[in-house]
Amino acid sequence: QVQLVESGGGLVQAGGSLRLSCASSRRTLTGYSMGWFRQAPEKERDLVAAISWSGSSTNYADSVKGRFTISRDNVKNTVYLQMNSLEPEDTAVYYCAVQSDRFTTRYYERSGYDIWGQGTQVTVSS
Repeated sequence: QVQLVESGGGLVQAGGSLRLSCASSRRTLTGYSMGWFRQAPEKERDLVAAISWSGSSTNYADSVKGRFTISRDNVKNTVYLQMNSLEPEDTAVYYCAVQSDRFTTRYYERSGYDIWGQGTQVTVSS
């Protein structure tokens, strides 16, 4: 079973940047599609960015396009979410997730993600 550990969250002013990291504590992430989700209080958990198992394709929620970038480093076994121009509306708990089926093509489908990290809080002050 893959275990995911997120880091990099914190408090930042509007317009600032943060970089989240997600690493597996047990197994390689090579060959698995990865995603970053976020959940604000009393709201659903939304997929904000996803990257294919090869790293060649990415997908973003409209609300973060042009501001967030997802990437992966298979040597370091880590997935990143670079968040720029942060807004108060970005405040949420951010979760890393993986699709347990290897080499899938539907990396952009929320329903395919079934293994989750514990989450990291991101707070953007105005």
